[in-house]
Amino acid sequence: MGLSLATAERWVERWERQQQRYAVDREERFTVIADVVEHIIAAGAHRPLIADLGCGPGSLAARLARRLPDADIVAVDRDPLLLELARTHHADAARYVDAVIGAPGWTEALGLDRPLDAAVSTTALHYLGPDVLSRAYRELAALLRPGGILVNGDHLPQDDAALAAIARCAGRRRAERQRAYAHEDWVSWWTAVAEDPELADLLAERHARQPVTGAEGAAGLPLSAHVRLLREAGFRHAGPVWQYGDSHVVVAIR
Repeated sequence: MGLSLATAERWVERWERQQQRYAVDREERFTVIADVVEHIIAAGAHRPLIADLGCGPGSLAARLARRLPDADIVAVDRDPLLLELARTHHADAARYVDAVIGAPGWTEALGLDRPLDAAVSTTALHYLGPDVLSRAYRELAALLRPGGILVNGDHLPQDDAALAAIARCAGRRRAERQRAYAHEDWVSWWTAVAEDPELADLLAERHARQPVTGAEGAAGLPLSAHVRLLREAGFRHAGPVWQYGDSHVVVAIR
């Protein structure tokens, strides 16, 4: 089921444009995540070890690899099609692992040879329900070295409904100014993927493994719930360090 580089490049580029609809200031959020990781590992190991959770087609892993060329990155996702795009288009950025975050044995599947310096994620963990998320946070705390960090860039609403609505409005207005909604959406991207015969086998495997869901399948836990679960999991410090609209970068220190 190997893909041509040209096919992978085309679909990853379309993915990058499509995702701008869903993450306000997406590139800035990536930059903030890299800033935080670089800050934490500055005085750490010669070969820092980073896990990218829910890596998709390698968007964050590729940016971290460029920013931190000495780092070893392990990128994990459950979607066979997106993983194959990552392996083909960003082959040198990371070691890619096919596993379901939070499922039994998923941490063993990572094949780590030492504690993590950092775990990172973007727009992935909000799909996990409270019980699975709580377990995953505990497992990640156990994988991280003391002083290591979890950095999560995601859509995390506030508890207060009025403030959450205002934050969504601010994010939507910013996206409109940046013409983010001019790009195709999630459904259109996957509809187009289904018309590419080179991706047919991977798409069939994806459908066989998991239900096809969009953002409507998200658990929707508020920011405060993530912070609480992180602290209960054993992280000494947890909280947001960046926000625009309901898009946050949350940092938790082991």
